[in-house]
Amino acid sequence: MARPDKSAAVAELTDKFRSSNAAVLTEYRGLTVAQLKTLRRSLGENAQYAVVKNTLTKIAAGNAGITLEDELFAGPTAVAFVTGDPVESAKGLRDFAKDNPNLIIKGGVLDGKALSADEIKKLADLESREVLLAKLAGAMKGKQSQAASLFQALPSKLVRTVDALRDKVEQGGAGTPAPVEAEAAE
Repeated sequence: MARPDKSAAVAELTDKFRSSNAAVLTEYRGLTVAQLKTLRRSLGENAQYAVVKNTLTKIAAGNAGITLEDELFAGPTAVAFVTGDPVESAKGLRDFAKDNPNLIIKGGVLDGKALSADEIKKLADLESREVLLAKLAGAMKGKQSQAASLFQALPSKLVRTVDALRDKVEQGGAGTPAPVEAEAAE
């Protein structure tokens, strides 16, 4: 029979897996308490970093409908549960791991799909959601400006063509065909 404290821990971890956009499993062996505190700050406001028991975490992930490789649960494990932008937290983990080689990114989950450590590093290389949305908005605005210029150019070109024809007619009818009879008489 399961102990109530372990059942509660599994239930809490299951809720965290379900409510988070992403979860990154790491090995933290050799990090000091001060370094872990710095790591938690570098993850941003929308992430929680918690040291967890491997067996309970594996059970909780299964309860949440997430299948993870067994090798992710070897050694001391901590999980970063991300409720906001996963790119920001992945960058925080990557940058912290560069400065502190004792932090090892094992793998994780993004929207229910398992990710390898390399895929998490690729995720960290992406630009943040805000930057991508700004680029999209800029591209859309540019296309709208091009369309507006095109629509504005059509009436302007028509007006210039009509003015050129009017000037030609006012200059003595140049451009009007000569009578056919006059040419034949010559």
